[in-house]
Amino acid sequence: MWVKSYSKIYQGVKKETIWQIWADVNNYVTWHDDLDSCQLVGDFRVGNYFLLKPKGAPTFKVFITELVQNKRFVDCTYFWGAKMYDIHELEETSEGLKITSTIKVTGLLSFLWVKLVAKHVANSAPKEMEETVKLAMKADEKTTVWI
Repeated sequence: MWVKSYSKIYQGVKKETIWQIWADVNNYVTWHDDLDSCQLVGDFRVGNYFLLKPKGAPTFKVFITELVQNKRFVDCTYFWGAKMYDIHELEETSEGLKITSTIKVTGLLSFLWVKLVAKHVANSAPKEMEETVKLAMKADEKTTVWI
């Protein structure tokens, strides 16, 4: 098994807003510069999947395997001889909102899929997290009511 995590604490961002961005799978291409397309089939819930097309790669079917609203969701991509889990977590702390992204690859051929896919996905987590937070801050600014 191979695992790589990245976490960062942000101030001034709401977990509900981050969650809305995560749940809006069809708009992932607006903040993932390495995707050609992403299309959710059905609702954002366990058992459903989305079709993710990275630039220069084939389309993958990614299953939602775990979901706790405003807290955590896990998706899984099935490769030949391996599975890749992408774990997204939100935790409110006294310092701010902690966002964690973890990539975990299991299976007999995990070494191959780590080299071909997982390392790139894990290494892009910091940039994607920053883009998500920027979108959340903009969304929260638009909904702020000044009295």
